[in-house]
Amino acid sequence: MFEIKDRFYLNGEPFQIISGAVHYFRIVPQYWRDRLEKLKNMGCNTVETYIPWNFHEPTKGSFLWDGMQDVCAFLEIAGELGLYVILRPSPYICAEWEFGGLPAWLLKEPGMRLRCSYEPYLKAVEEYYKELIPKLLPYEITNGGSIILMQLENEYGYYGDDKAYLAFLRDTLRKLGVTVPFVTSDGPWGKAFETGQIEGALPTGNFGSGVKEQFAVMESKMPRKGPLMCMEFWVGWFDAWGNEKHMRSDLEQNKKDLEELLKSGNVNFYMFAGGTNFGFMNGSNWGAKTADVTSYDYDGILSEDGQITEKYLAFRDIIRKYRDVPQMPLSTDIKRREYGKIALGRKTDLFSVLDNIAQPIHTLCPLSMEQIGLNTGYILYRVTLGGQEEVEEIRLEGASDRVQGFGNGNYLFTAFGETLGEKFEIADKQCGGILDFLAENTGRVNFGTGLEEQYKGITGSVRINDHRHFGYDIYALPLTEKQLEMVDFSAGYKEGVPAFYEFTFEVEEPADTFLDFAGFGKGCVFINGFNLGRFWKIGPQKRLYLPAPLLRKGSNTIVIFETEGEAADGIYLVDKPMLE
Repeated sequence: MFEIKDRFYLNGEPFQIISGAVHYFRIVPQYWRDRLEKLKNMGCNTVETYIPWNFHEPTKGSFLWDGMQDVCAFLEIAGELGLYVILRPSPYICAEWEFGGLPAWLLKEPGMRLRCSYEPYLKAVEEYYKELIPKLLPYEITNGGSIILMQLENEYGYYGDDKAYLAFLRDTLRKLGVTVPFVTSDGPWGKAFETGQIEGALPTGNFGSGVKEQFAVMESKMPRKGPLMCMEFWVGWFDAWGNEKHMRSDLEQNKKDLEELLKSGNVNFYMFAGGTNFGFMNGSNWGAKTADVTSYDYDGILSEDGQITEKYLAFRDIIRKYRDVPQMPLSTDIKRREYGKIALGRKTDLFSVLDNIAQPIHTLCPLSMEQIGLNTGYILYRVTLGGQEEVEEIRLEGASDRVQGFGNGNYLFTAFGETLGEKFEIADKQCGGILDFLAENTGRVNFGTGLEEQYKGITGSVRINDHRHFGYDIYALPLTEKQLEMVDFSAGYKEGVPAFYEFTFEVEEPADTFLDFAGFGKGCVFINGFNLGRFWKIGPQKRLYLPAPLLRKGSNTIVIFETEGEAADGIYLVDKPMLE
C-alpha cells in the first residue's frame, strides 16, 4: 500500500521517492530493460513515464498496444527490476511531443475545445480511458504491481482554471478502478501552482534549480501539509532546429540542487533517459520556427543512445550518501559501430511518383491535414491553371507550418514563419500549367494556450495575382511504410525539387550507429521502412541515432525524403553523435 500523509508511506514505512523519467515511446523496446537497469544502478527506486494519447490512438477508435506501444511490457520490466512507477496518463502531456500527446483527429470536429469541460472532448477522453485504464490496473501496487502514483493533468495551471475538468479526470479514473494516489504538477511561479490544483491530488512542482526557494513557495500554496516533491527536476533542456548550439546544463549547479532535494523532499529526474523523437512526433514549443529536433537527448543523465555520462556518475555518488546503491549486471550488450560510407543507389523526384503513391482528393477549397484525416507528414495542394492568365504573384492564406511552391515542377518559393502570409513575386512567369504547394507539419505546438489553433496545411486559400483560386487536387503524404513501398525509383528524376533517395547496404553484426546526413538539406529518413525522424542541415543536430534493433543482419535499406533539392552521392554511418 502506498499512502500520502505528512510524507510518502510504503507499507506503513516512510518512503523517499528517487525517480527518473524514461519515456518508453522514445526508446526501442529491446533497450527498455537496459535503461531501467541503469536507472536502478544509479540509485533510483522509481521510474516515471508519460503515456501519449496520440501514440496509442492515432486514428479515432483504433488503438495500438504492441511493439513500442506495449506500455504493459514496459511496466512488467520495471516490476521485475523492483522499480516503483509514477504513471502520467493524462490526456495532455506536453513533453516536447507532437501536440502535447493529444491526437490530431480531435481538431477534425469544428469548434473543438481542449483541456476543459467541453462535452465532445470529455467524451473522447473517457472513451480513450476505457481502453487504457483497464490495462494499467493490474500494475497498481494495490493489485500487487508497482504503480504508486498517477498524475491527473500536466502543468494545467499554465493553461486553464476549469476545476470541473480536473474533477472529471479524477472521478473518471476512480470510476474506472484506479486506487493509487493522484498528483498534479505545475511550476511554482505566479498563479500556476494554485490554479493547477484539485482536491484529492497532491500538488508537486516542476523546476530545475533553487530548491529551497521553490519548496518554500510550494509549501505556502499547498492546501495542507504533505510531502514536497519535484516532479520534474530539469537536469537539461531540449533543442529546437536552428538553435546556435546543443543545450547543456550546469553540472555543478545540478549537483548542489540534487543534494538539497534529497535532504528536504522527493525527486524525479527529467530526463534520466530522453531517447528519440522517432517519426514525425517531435513537438514545437511556440510555433513552426521552434520545432524540436529529432534527438531528445535533453543533456539527460543517459545520452540519447543510453551511454553513461559524467552526470550519471556524479548523481550516483550523491545518492549513495542517502541510500545503499547495489549494482546489478547489465543484461543488454550494446555496441556502437561505424559502417562507413554508403553510396547512393536509386533516386526519383516526388512529382514523378506523386500519382503512384497518393490518390488526389478533389475539392473546391483547400482542406487542412486534419480535415482529410492526416495527422503528420506532408500534404500537397495542386492547382491546374488555364492558359489565359500569367502568374505574377502568389500569396497563401491560413498556411502552416512550412510551404514550398513549385510551378510546372520548378521551385518558386518557400514560405516559413513570418513569411507564411507574404506575397511572393514570380520571376519566371507562366501561363497555364500546374502549381504545387508542398506543406509540412513541422510539429504541432505542445505547450501553451494555442493548442486549438494547430491546424496544418492550408486552411484559407491560395491567392494568385491577388484573387483567390478555386479548385484543388490534394495529396496526403504521411510517408508510411506502405506509401514508401509504392515509390517507383525508375519513374525519373529532376534536380532541385523534393525527391526520394535510396541506399542499400549489408550488415554482418547490427550495432548502434549514427547517420551523418551531410550534403542533404531537409527531410526525413527511413530505415527498413521505420521512420527514424527528421533532419535539417541548420542543426544543432547533425546526425540521427540509428539503434541496432532497427538493423537487419544482411541487407538493409535507407530511404531519404529530401525537400530542398539538396543531395549528396552518399551517406555515412558513424559511431558518434553530433549535437553541436
